[in-house]
Amino acid sequence: MRLGVLDVGSNTVHLLVVDAYRGAEPTPQRSHKSELRLFELLGRDGELAKRDVSALVDAVAEAKKEAKALDCDELLAFATSAVRDAGNSAAVLERVLAQTGVELAVLSGEDEARLTFLAVRRWYGWSAGRLICLDIGGGSLELGAGSDEDPDVAISLPLGAARLTRDWFDADPPDKGQIAALGGYVAQQLAEPAARLLAAGTPDRVVATSKTFRTLARLAGAAPSSAGPRERRALTRVGLTQITAFISRMNSGDLAELDGVSAGRAHQVLAGAVVAAGALDALGVGELELCPWALREGVILRRLDWLTGS
Repeated sequence: MRLGVLDVGSNTVHLLVVDAYRGAEPTPQRSHKSELRLFELLGRDGELAKRDVSALVDAVAEAKKEAKALDCDELLAFATSAVRDAGNSAAVLERVLAQTGVELAVLSGEDEARLTFLAVRRWYGWSAGRLICLDIGGGSLELGAGSDEDPDVAISLPLGAARLTRDWFDADPPDKGQIAALGGYVAQQLAEPAARLLAAGTPDRVVATSKTFRTLARLAGAAPSSAGPRERRALTRVGLTQITAFISRMNSGDLAELDGVSAGRAHQVLAGAVVAAGALDALGVGELELCPWALREGVILRRLDWLTGS
């Protein structure tokens, strides 16, 4: 069947269309993105303004039109941290439904962690052993650990790159004091969750997903996206230290000129690097692998499981 997955995230509204059936690898057919940066649009009152909701409605309507043109059998639509955290979330969801006919399912942070873990497990298979999975989003950081398809531990923390950039940095680039202060905060926030992840058992492999980790790995010398999803990519703590020292002196305009850095997210990369470093240190690991599958693939796989009664 042909499935459309509509991910209303903190940075983008992303439609992924795949041909999929139980027991086979979902085959991407089309990817369409609208960069709204919803998390950054949350006002001081914690709500999305009417004009921003209008932009979201337009993006969802365009994605629905695209999915219809591609003959999708089903559109799986969900929203994550930005809509979840909005004070007027219910009103936003009602307006999207009324004006587009698309009902957005709001995933909890724990749901995100579990579905992302499922995608990572299916990508690597059982030979990967016990996994720890990390995903830095715009609004939150998701973590999971386990030996099965469903993690033993699934955690979501308010450590997204967009959130931290907004709350901790007031200059471009930020000064050393702000970076150091953020590093201390991240370490404090990760101490107890990391202990829970490790208490579940020593990991055989630590894996990262998401655009933020892919960007950091590319800056550290990993293969470009053109090399394909099966090219092994990794990010080491040493490499992360080197690129953090480099990018911390650059403004977002200059950073956006680097290979692998998108203009819309360039200003968030440094905060993402601080979170990545904090996570590696908290877990006591020197390297993590990059997985090309993440939350959207997890949603697809779970839907296929449900359709076949698994």
